Amino acid sequence: MAVDKIRENLKEKYKKPESSELKNKLSPIAYQVTQENGTERPFQNDYWDHFEKGLYVDIVTGEPLFTSNDKFDSSCGWPSFSKPIYKEAIHYLEDRSHFMNRIEVRSQAGDSHLGHVFEDGPEAHGGLRYCINSAAIRFIPYDKLDEEGYGEFKHLFDKA
Repeated sequence: MAVDKIRENLKEKYKKPESSELKNKLSPIAYQVTQENGTERPFQNDYWDHFEKGLYVDIVTGEPLFTSNDKFDSSCGWPSFSKPIYKEAIHYLEDRSHFMNRIEVRSQAGDSHLGHVFEDGPEAHGGLRYCINSAAIRFIPYDKLDEEGYGEFKHLFDKA
């Protein structure tokens, strides 16, 4: 399937609510991070040191993004992952803000700002570190995947 078709399917399945609805649905920090390209404080967020088995989804649309299988402790103060669930879940943009050259990562369906990707991750897992704001994601424990409508992703944990 062509990448453009995959993107359209994702946007159809995981629809982004209107801005006014998002302001009511999201916490102020989640709105600032996802919609205004903000960044939460390191070591003062929900998932930087969270390693329970489960799935991380875009807080805006529910689009699956990362699994606990690919999460690692990078000591940076934000959740770090070696890769997304599938490459089409993320799109990449050059970010030259704050006098830096970085690669911003955004969710495909919701176009939510998630964080950045760096080339200083574990070599054994591809060498990438997806540094993600906790405020941009929601964690779904493995034992609640069926209940939350994500049972189709259970097979990802059979490999771990």
